[in-house]
Amino acid sequence: MISEKMEKAFNDQINAELYSEYLYLSMKAYFETLNLKGFVNWMNIQVQEEHAHAMGMFDYVNARGGRVILKAIDAPETDWASPLAVFEQILKHEEHVTALINGLADVADEVKDRAALTFLNWYIKEQVEEEESVGGVLATLKLIGNDSQGLLALDKELAARVFNPPVIG
Repeated sequence: MISEKMEKAFNDQINAELYSEYLYLSMKAYFETLNLKGFVNWMNIQVQEEHAHAMGMFDYVNARGGRVILKAIDAPETDWASPLAVFEQILKHEEHVTALINGLADVADEVKDRAALTFLNWYIKEQVEEEESVGGVLATLKLIGNDSQGLLALDKELAARVFNPPVIG
């Protein structure tokens, strides 16, 4: 049985994961307006990943006898100055999510919930991969600068990314 404190912490994180999904969906819409289909694909995969992350926690809370309580999701931004500005925000956002996941692990440690700690190890590892992935695109965007040919080459590269449903936990 999951403790009330752990249940609340997971519910807060589920909301944060759903906000991430919503944010990436907004970014996808932005890239649609720029006709950058590779960037659209990259964002679409992020949307699917964030949904999977939220549902992994959703299912975990239920499996532990807890109750998921969904809360309102804040409205995300809808406009950015450039693709570079989008990925700068994504990196900050993923760093924030990493801090939230670490905080969730801290709660699990505090309430001595070893099952939750084991479950959260996957998310901790995933956040390292998320930050690395975003950092790579961001570094390339900085190198490209205002070169439209470079942007189109990156767009083509991002179009090749595929969604691999995660096996969580």
